[in-house]
Amino acid sequence: MPQGFSHRPHRVAVIVDEGTNPFEVGVATELFGLPRPELGRPVPLYEVVLCTPTRAVRMNHGFFAMTGTAGLDAVDTADTLVVPGRPDNVVPRGDDVLDAIRRTHARGARVMSFCTGTFALAEAGLLDGRRATTHWMWTDSFRELHPRVRLEPDVLFVDEGGLLTAAGSAAALDLGLHVVRRDHGAEVANAVSRRLVFAAHRDGGQRQFVERPLPEVPDESLAPLLAWAQERLGEPLTVADLAARAAVSPATLHRRFRAQLGTTPLAWLTGERVALACRLIERGEERLDLVAARSGLGTAANLRARLRRETGLSPSAYRRRFGPAAGEALTV
Repeated sequence: MPQGFSHRPHRVAVIVDEGTNPFEVGVATELFGLPRPELGRPVPLYEVVLCTPTRAVRMNHGFFAMTGTAGLDAVDTADTLVVPGRPDNVVPRGDDVLDAIRRTHARGARVMSFCTGTFALAEAGLLDGRRATTHWMWTDSFRELHPRVRLEPDVLFVDEGGLLTAAGSAAALDLGLHVVRRDHGAEVANAVSRRLVFAAHRDGGQRQFVERPLPEVPDESLAPLLAWAQERLGEPLTVADLAARAAVSPATLHRRFRAQLGTTPLAWLTGERVALACRLIERGEERLDLVAARSGLGTAANLRARLRRETGLSPSAYRRRFGPAAGEALTV
């Protein structure tokens, strides 16, 4: 249940198994475990517990061991279970770990995996017939082991409602911020991303990797163009306008967006406008025509369609869940 509807933090359990990748454990604790006094909320967003199948678990490559954790029974009171990845994916998980994953899902809690943690969800039988993703290096072995899963090999993450999977270690941050946005709205997710110094919103459908992570020519960086456009979202900006600002052809701009961001100019622009619309609604603006105009979405009808597509909620439902009244519910 989202934090705006509860008087206690949302409980997140993280399973740390033998060989688990420590980076992904760190992602989970960074996203969900840190206090965030800058938000000014009387109740923390989340509380995190690390749970292990044994008293001491060696992390990936034996760099260090984790001790003093909770047992796997901690998953039974969790609202969300996080399953990080490990490099030995062809080695089956222990029955105790798989049982913990199954019973968490069976009682309706959210289950999410980072990177090759998708293998564990598939071993537990949760992904048969469902969409999922995992790290691109492991797609062939995943398909061989789990042919009933509808694997999407190129995307950052997949949200199937109660089951979510992230492609790689860095994509775990994208999925985590997506979950924060889903639980608490765009304003809180932006605050968390600012503290992480990480991109506030990359859609799950974006590619796992880009052709050129760092541009060969500094002048080809999209950062100045993105900053310019973000200040003018309410204006009738088009892809042609972005190309003209960058002094390139639309085709060249499209190639640069694909190479540097893994998405298209139009998809990026639409995503930014929806995020701005969400923030306006969260701040209390009730006039949908005005929200649509200020965010560049044009009409209230387009706003409704885009918001439902991105969040699964109508504007009124989004307002009830993330608007000022939802925050006031925590203070009573």
